[in-house]
Amino acid sequence: MNKTILITGAAGFLGSHLCEYYVNKGFKVFGLDNLLTGDINNLNSLKSETNFEFINHDITNNIRVKDDINYILNFASPASPIDHLKIPIKTLEVGSKGSQNCLELALDKGATILVASTSEVYGDPLIHPQKEDYWGNVNPIGKRSAYDEGKRYMEAMTIAYNQKFKLKTRIVRIFNTYGPRMRINDGRALSTFFSQALTNRDLTVFGDGNQTRSFCYVDDLILGIDKLLKSDYNLPINLGNPDEISLKDFANEIINLTNSSSKIKFFNLPEDDPKRRKPDITLANKILGWRPKTSRPVGLKKTYEYFLTLSIEQLMQTFKTF
Repeated sequence: MNKTILITGAAGFLGSHLCEYYVNKGFKVFGLDNLLTGDINNLNSLKSETNFEFINHDITNNIRVKDDINYILNFASPASPIDHLKIPIKTLEVGSKGSQNCLELALDKGATILVASTSEVYGDPLIHPQKEDYWGNVNPIGKRSAYDEGKRYMEAMTIAYNQKFKLKTRIVRIFNTYGPRMRINDGRALSTFFSQALTNRDLTVFGDGNQTRSFCYVDDLILGIDKLLKSDYNLPINLGNPDEISLKDFANEIINLTNSSSKIKFFNLPEDDPKRRKPDITLANKILGWRPKTSRPVGLKKTYEYFLTLSIEQLMQTFKTF
């Protein structure tokens, strides 16, 4: 009998890739999303798949599924810098009520649950690179706090269910990830840079551009998530690519890749914007035998090919956020 998996946030960037991955692995997949920030078109490739079923539902309401469920992947959450400002209360509710509803469903079904946390739990880190035992430097009332604190609460609730009910839980802390089907107007550097370069607009870099990020290609991340799900490790674990680059250099890479006439334009650094971001993946390599294999030039080329399929109208969605 096929294993059954429920994936929340199924119409999002990562959720849609996870749905595809597990359908291709022969799982019966329930993809759940209320489409607040997700895009149903991300699931077009699964329309004719008999092993896939889409459920339009908000996880802040009780989740009821009649079928047996072996695994739950909770990836439902507004996640972009734009979302932090526009829908902070909903973001906190998803991290609190929504997370507990997923944990209750896992408890009811006897399922293993993996929850998607984030490098944002480290805030603007004072330790570099970031290791899982670092408690972070987070502003609990800043502009990013709805997302940061929602995820920190989710981690605490997940560990509590593991300790009190012996629920099989997994926690992944995801660092910057990119690839096809990224949300165009999410305010993130990579999608914004590609949209700007392809329309020959100035690339918007905040601060002096020396703040760093570490970008992981989506296929690598999905494989790491699958390895974590199949493990018996219940504490948080970093997944990301430690190949660190400054945003200024990254912007120039995008300009060169797209052969754009764009220039770089600098703006004031937003509140609580992390100055350095790089995962220590020693634990992932030790526990899971995982490390990313896709180099940034290869991953960016694949992502560029995706952006080339988008219309000017779609690319222009980015600029409605500025």
